[in-house]
Amino acid sequence: MTNFPKIAISVGDLNGIGIEIALKSHNTIKEFCQPIYCINRQMLEQASMLLNISIPDDFNIYETFGDFEIIPSKATKEAGIFSYLSFMDAITLANIKNVDAICTLPINKEAWGKAKLKYKGHTEVLRDFYKKDAIMMLGCSSMYVALFTEHIALKDVAKNIKTNKLVKFLKDFISCTSASKVAVLALNPHAGDGGVLGKEEKKIRKAIKKANKIFGSDIFSNPLVPDTAFSPNNRKNYKYFVAMYHDQGLAPLKALYFDESINVSLNLPIIRTSVDHGTAFDIAYKNKNPNTKSYINAIKEAISLSKK
Repeated sequence: MTNFPKIAISVGDLNGIGIEIALKSHNTIKEFCQPIYCINRQMLEQASMLLNISIPDDFNIYETFGDFEIIPSKATKEAGIFSYLSFMDAITLANIKNVDAICTLPINKEAWGKAKLKYKGHTEVLRDFYKKDAIMMLGCSSMYVALFTEHIALKDVAKNIKTNKLVKFLKDFISCTSASKVAVLALNPHAGDGGVLGKEEKKIRKAIKKANKIFGSDIFSNPLVPDTAFSPNNRKNYKYFVAMYHDQGLAPLKALYFDESINVSLNLPIIRTSVDHGTAFDIAYKNKNPNTKSYINAIKEAISLSKK
């Protein structure tokens, strides 16, 4: 076991399903990594008692500061702060090279809002901390989707589509993935219908042309009509997709691969993977046996990336 990669686990919102997934998956993941859980003993014991799940003897923890009452299935300021501190501890462990990668369990954005944190999620923290344009990519071995815009209101998406910004995104994406073919989605229905339904496609097409010229190859497709972009035929031809906004990419991904897909942060000096689901307050602490496949896949991907 001592030769296994070390992975820092940010435990996420303790009012949700994250800690249950961590406890129930421990005996599985310890067969191929050394997990270090960013949680303190008091909070761990409280969660263990509420879940009626014993703490494994080899459940190695890094003492994240915090003490509050776990309230299952409720967004609270205290849980939001603790999930943020757990994440920052995981980042610290990665920065000082005490771990090979980090894997994050789900936070609750409402709880972060109640805690008055200035970030909406993990990726925004990483982007600000490292002053890098981190890219959010989600998926599994069958299909990956990168998001050009992420956690912003739908009404703000169009004005955030700018040619030079998209060119840089596409360049960074290739530098991180070495993909040889990437499908790029249009923004508007029917890819704008020649400008009748929107003019953003002109910017997208221009960015694609510039990016392909930089690489000397037609890596990026012309803007694909969004409602057919993920057709079976396109999924045969493309493994990587770039969506213009959050739900445009994640709705089809989760419809196809909900249980197994993961989240990977690209273009950063550290390796970070995550589950591709939320805190599932509807089943938290109710002995509903949440699916652990996404978490286990995220750990495996973190290990794989750490060896490259």
